[in-house]
Amino acid sequence: MEIKRRIKVLVVDDSAMVRKTITDTLSLDPEIEVVGVANDPLIAKEKVARLQPDVMTLDMEMPRMDGLTYLRQLQSERSVVAVVVISSITQKGSQLALEAMDAGACEVLAKPDGSTSVGTLAAKLTFHVKAAHAAKQRFRHSPKAAATPAVSFGKTNQDGVQARPGDRRLVVVGASTGGVEALRALLPALPAGLPPILVVQHIPAFFSKAVAERINALAEYEVREAVDNELILPGQCLIAPGNYHLMVVAHSGGYRTRLTQSPPVHHCRPAVDLLFRSAAAAARRHCLGVLLTGMGSDGALGMQAIREAGGINLTEHEDSCVIYGMPRAAVQLGVVDKTVTLDRMPQTILDTLSSLPA
Repeated sequence: MEIKRRIKVLVVDDSAMVRKTITDTLSLDPEIEVVGVANDPLIAKEKVARLQPDVMTLDMEMPRMDGLTYLRQLQSERSVVAVVVISSITQKGSQLALEAMDAGACEVLAKPDGSTSVGTLAAKLTFHVKAAHAAKQRFRHSPKAAATPAVSFGKTNQDGVQARPGDRRLVVVGASTGGVEALRALLPALPAGLPPILVVQHIPAFFSKAVAERINALAEYEVREAVDNELILPGQCLIAPGNYHLMVVAHSGGYRTRLTQSPPVHHCRPAVDLLFRSAAAAARRHCLGVLLTGMGSDGALGMQAIREAGGINLTEHEDSCVIYGMPRAAVQLGVVDKTVTLDRMPQTILDTLSSLPA
């Protein structure tokens, strides 16, 4: 039997404690091998050339060269190393993390500090390292995907889609690895005046606000973080805050939000399944579920609940997914009505909304 090669990881951070924490955590997984550490990007450059890691964990603020500058250099060199950014969860750190994703980072995690424990990081780290490795492998071996990094959307037909008084239609969207870029392409391509859209993206605390603000600047309608117990209105998109589950509850003929910090689901908080299940219970046959790129199976059981309640489910096609994990799990469960590539998703959402009972 062929022995699977372990994922080689280089840990880059100027904090000795963080380097040890990451190394110790990753070394517990038999599928991962930490091949080296570096306390700044200049040392990392030499070790990348010598050790040929598959994945690098990268701090943003370091001496001699910051992580963002180094990441941009890696991108210009067409490096095959997948990068997981581990950033402080301050607002400044969130902006840097967003720029890091623009520069090619696969994942962003919160750096352990007074408010984010080492244990919280450890629970997610191996999952995200594997996801980053899988994403890089996909684009390395898929000329089609590598050749078309930008998504082009045609003009959408909006007939019969605009929300009207008493409209019960609701759109719920879930995504993980690659989802930030997918959402930044998809949401601005949708017109204003639609039924409300709720989004769960696997994301660290505070980073979700920066993502929402970036998308809001591009969209024709309001996009922002959700707050607890607010009325969900047509013509807006609410994104789950990092570290909070987002759910929907029926209220006086409409819907309200519910945010909780109940235990993670699928190692994630927020979790797509909790949003989808609550939307199925509240909106029933008025619900449209959309599942985008991501590793794992979060969202599949939620889509099953939407299907059983009479709603409709769409998933992103493998051809445009960074990671075809979450959509695949829903397809394999037999609860998906239609699968389309990301460039066709805006019009498919509108077409599906026009067929849902208001």
